[in-house]
Amino acid sequence: MSESSFDIVVIGGGPGGYPAAIRASQLGKQVALVEREHLGGICLNWGCIPTKALLRASELFHTLQRLDEFGLSAKDPHFDIDKVVRRSRRISKRLAAGVKHLLKKNKVTVFDGHGRLAGPGRVRVEREGEQPVELAAENIVIASGARARTVPGLEPDGELVWTYKEAMVPSLMPERLLVVGSGAIGVEFASFYGDLGAEVTLVEMLPQILPVEDPEIAALARKQFEKNGIQIRTSATVSALERENGQVTAQLDLGEGESESITVDRVIVAAGIVGNVEELGLEGTGVQVEKTHIVVDAWQRTGEPSVYAIGDVVGPPWLAHKASHEGVLCAEHIAGVEGVHPIDTLRIPGCTYCRPQIASVGMSEARAAEEGRELRVGRFPLLANGKALALGESEGLVKTVFDAATGELLGAHMVGPEVTEMIQGFVVAMNLETTEAELMQSVFPHPTLSEAMHESVLAAYGRALNI
Repeated sequence: MSESSFDIVVIGGGPGGYPAAIRASQLGKQVALVEREHLGGICLNWGCIPTKALLRASELFHTLQRLDEFGLSAKDPHFDIDKVVRRSRRISKRLAAGVKHLLKKNKVTVFDGHGRLAGPGRVRVEREGEQPVELAAENIVIASGARARTVPGLEPDGELVWTYKEAMVPSLMPERLLVVGSGAIGVEFASFYGDLGAEVTLVEMLPQILPVEDPEIAALARKQFEKNGIQIRTSATVSALERENGQVTAQLDLGEGESESITVDRVIVAAGIVGNVEELGLEGTGVQVEKTHIVVDAWQRTGEPSVYAIGDVVGPPWLAHKASHEGVLCAEHIAGVEGVHPIDTLRIPGCTYCRPQIASVGMSEARAAEEGRELRVGRFPLLANGKALALGESEGLVKTVFDAATGELLGAHMVGPEVTEMIQGFVVAMNLETTEAELMQSVFPHPTLSEAMHESVLAAYGRALNI
């Protein structure tokens, strides 16, 4: 067994692991990264990036169905699902190659294989058919990520019942589709397949779709999804699946003794994630695991000295950009960089790239009210925004929540076109501790969708100009 020594060994090369390795190297550390499958992780290879490529295709196809509204015409617009998928895979492959280049450029040593703790300050790297390699490290960062949660009775088979992986490389375009779970993954796939013509039913066990979003925004999104043709069942569960003759018959429990049976071509199960904590050598260490996720403090430290954890294997929100920030925070803390601050998860934006898009940061109106604060809430509908009307995408809302006593921006919530690009304006405002006064005095360009952000702030204080 060969051995090498490093200042830091990172286990996992996803959106948390590779930024941690690069930042640590920039700070003068000798760094190794261990990755068992794909550099870039699930996000780059099977999540964030390829799904956005798929959604771009479905959005364009939806626009082609509306050409007459814009005075345009085209003969027989259609799609080739194989070509759509191949484009998304090409983009992922290109970015994965970019991650490999970045690691090499930053002098990070990459080990292919499965990494596990092998005693204090030691990581064992195993690869089938090869001798194990043992690495010595002053600090170890676990960035092993997460995987789709398996629901009893709804176990994926890769053919009729899909996880997100099969849904991104479909063997056929289903005419009828059942999506179980209405979080970001579920609604994005419902939107993608719905815009390509599938009859989609979306099932959510909670009373609200998009459970982490402000209820008012979720309700508006639901209304638009249903207008787009998606059938939605909330407060509902799938009690059984019967797979036969290339189809699936699902029994839905709708509550209060009601039930429904639907037959579909495929089922996508998007019912959350579980952390990849198995086979990491955590047994006998001080690393604590709760509900499949590693427990860490504000600096990403586990209960085991010199062992850190970041990304989806730790607590929510389970977002790639949060993982990247944790990776940088972790590397800087290890290196002793001054001025490093723990992450305030309330200031991390959440984005869902369905049609219409949803984006938010901070507290919902309900959560802010639960804290006993007196609130000022502003709302501005995109129906009153000139740019949205010109785009032909005027269904949406920008909502802002302020502390009435201090003017602090507590939360911002949006549904509509390109709101995932707009939310960062409110993120910056919150991190700069901007009040309503600075936001109202800021000049927003015209005509833009971002004007709706300004008008929402004005509306919270009775000063809206265009509603």
